[in-house]
Amino acid sequence: MKRFWKIAIVVAVLLLAGGMYMRYCFVFGEGVKSGELNYVVYKGVIFKTYEGKLIQSGIRSKTAGSIQSYEFEFSVVNPELARQLMLQGGRTVELHYKEYFGALPWRGFTRYIVDSIVGTSESSHYTPVPVAVTGYDE
Repeated sequence: MKRFWKIAIVVAVLLLAGGMYMRYCFVFGEGVKSGELNYVVYKGVIFKTYEGKLIQSGIRSKTAGSIQSYEFEFSVVNPELARQLMLQGGRTVELHYKEYFGALPWRGFTRYIVDSIVGTSESSHYTPVPVAVTGYDE
């Protein structure tokens, strides 16, 4: 009977370890998303992580004739990559990401981890507006 319990405990531990690996370490999918980079921030209470948001424009909407935007929220593990992304705010970027089944607190708040920048370009709809500056002591 003791042998049965030993085998049962070993099998239970192996199943638990396999489940934890599948949930948090197994890369479920990967791909490239393109859109306007909204922001990348460094935040957290106990675990400080880099979090960002990419706005993707789309043509499908619940109401006919309107355009809906899609938000892609992601985390960045590499601090150097996060700094490069912070300088790209407002530009159209293509980001390569890996998707996990679950998020780990020290890896980020989301299941999507961006690991590289595929390409960047200036946003086509952003036009700087000249501002007239007047002084008070003219």
